[in-house]
Amino acid sequence: MELDPFLLSILVCPQDKGPLLLVREDQLFYNPRLRRAYPIESGIPVLLIDEARDVADDAQHEDYVARGTSASG
Repeated sequence: MELDPFLLSILVCPQDKGPLLLVREDQLFYNPRLRRAYPIESGIPVLLIDEARDVADDAQHEDYVARGTSASG
């Protein structure tokens, strides 16, 4: 999965407008503040609030934070 660098520089969480982490291996964007994961489907970020899933598990949250990279570069 290769996303356009310009696209990565402007993507933010649709809910709180803050920066996202890109978790490439799981093909998702993650908002660690709200613990919400947004999928990337066929190379297209699905940044819809209704399509995000909550991450309630502390271990999963820590894993995403550890493996995620800043989406804004």
